[in-house]
Amino acid sequence: MTRFQTIPRLALGMGMTCLALSAAQADEMTTQTPSVEKNSFGQLPDGREVEAYHLRNGQGIDMQVITYGGIITSLRTPDAQGNVDDIVLGFDSLEDYRSEAYRKSNPYFGALIGRYGNRIAEGRFTLDGTTYELATNDGPNHLHGGDKGFDKRLWQAHSFENDTGVGVELRYTSEDGEEGYPGTLETRVRYTLTTDNKMIIDYHATTDKATPVNLTQHSYFNLEGEGSGPITDHRLMLNADAFTPIGEALIPTGEIRDVEGTPFDFREATAIGARIGDDNTQLEYGQGYDHNFVLVRDEAAAGELVTAARVVAPDSGRVLEVATTEPGIQFYSGNFLDGTLTGKGGEAYEKRGGFALETQHFPDSPNQADFPSTILKPGDTYESRTVWRFATQGDGS
Repeated sequence: MTRFQTIPRLALGMGMTCLALSAAQADEMTTQTPSVEKNSFGQLPDGREVEAYHLRNGQGIDMQVITYGGIITSLRTPDAQGNVDDIVLGFDSLEDYRSEAYRKSNPYFGALIGRYGNRIAEGRFTLDGTTYELATNDGPNHLHGGDKGFDKRLWQAHSFENDTGVGVELRYTSEDGEEGYPGTLETRVRYTLTTDNKMIIDYHATTDKATPVNLTQHSYFNLEGEGSGPITDHRLMLNADAFTPIGEALIPTGEIRDVEGTPFDFREATAIGARIGDDNTQLEYGQGYDHNFVLVRDEAAAGELVTAARVVAPDSGRVLEVATTEPGIQFYSGNFLDGTLTGKGGEAYEKRGGFALETQHFPDSPNQADFPSTILKPGDTYESRTVWRFATQGDGS
C-alpha cells in the first residue's frame, strides 16, 4: 500500500513570463547544457567527507546541495532584468553550519528535516499502546527530529541526469531508536533541477515498525537576494482557507480555523508585513507567522499535486511558486533571525531576512486524532512530492 502517490503533472504559472535574461546571458545559455559537478565541502570531525553537488539546468539556474543534512547551500536565479543572485540563506563553509553560534540559533537553513518536521508536544507520543519519549529541543517540545535530526546527518548521494534535468539522490538509514523513534527507517530524497526551471523534491521512506514520518525541506528564501534585508514587502499567496491555531508553546490546539477576517488570510496576494504587527494573539505567540496552513485540495486525489503558494518580490520581479502532494504548509516569516549569523554575502541575517514554506503534514499529528495521520507502517511506502517553480514577472511588479 502506498500512502502518498506522486505524479509528474504540474500546472503552474498562468500569466507568467519565462526567466528573464539579458541578450548576452541568453547567448551564453545557448551554449550551456545541464550539468552536475561533485566537489568536497570539507570533513566532519570523525574524518568523513562531505560532498557538494553543483547542479546547473542550462537555463540560468544553478544550485548546490551538500551531503551533510541534505542542505541546499545556494540557489542562484535571474531576476526580471537578467541579474543573477543567490536567493537562499546559508553559508560557504561546513564549519559555519556546525558552529556554536549556528547550533545556538538553530535556524535549519536549507536542510532536510526528519523524521518529523515541525513540533511534537512534550516530546512524547503513544503508538500501539507504547509511549515513546523524544528529545525536547524546543522548550518543552520536540522539533524537527530532535537533537540530531536528519539535518545533522551525513547522507549517501549520487548524481543523475534524465530527460527533465539533472539532480542528486540522497539516502539515509535512521536506525531503530534513533532520537527515540521506533523502527529502522530507510529514507531516500531526490532533488531534480529541471530544464523548465523547477526544483522537484521527491521523498520516499519505508520502515520495519510503525513510526511517525513527516519529511520536509527548510530553505529560507529572499527573492531579492540573500542578505538584502527583510522579506516583509514580498507578496504572498497561500492556497489555504484555514490554518491550525497554536498555543503559547507553538503547539496546535487541535482546532482548524477559517482564515476569513484574520491576518492569516493570504488567499489573495498580500505583503508579508502588511498585518504581521496586528494585535493578534496568534501572531504574538509566533512573534509573527509560524503557523501551519491547511491547503485547499478540493477533489484532488491523494498524491496529486496542488498549488500551495506563490511569492513575488517587488523589486527583482522574481516569483516562486510551490506545489505539493501534502495537506499543509508551514509559513515561517523568519521571526527568530536576530543578526547573529552572517551569510555568504557577508551580510548579517536580521529578523525576517528570509521566509520558509515547509510543505508537510500537520504539527503534532501523532497526538492529534483529528489531523491527517503521519504513521507509516511496515509494508507501506511514504511518498511525497514538492515542486518549486522559478519565474519572473515581466513588469517587475
